[in-house]
Amino acid sequence: MNNHKGSIIRLFGVVFLFVGILDSMLLWRGGLVGHGFYFILIATGLLLYAIGSIARQN
Repeated sequence: MNNHKGSIIRLFGVVFLFVGILDSMLLWRGGLVGHGFYFILIATGLLLYAIGSIARQN
């Protein structure tokens, strides 16, 4: 069975997670204080990935 449901949502989740982690690592490497925006970006990425995984199973 070829089930692609939820793939786009999971892809956006991975992209948000990847961008949030990379930006927060750059801030950390530069010695700056992490902003809440990057943590919200990481949390949104995890949430979208979870929603996409649940949609794929249904």
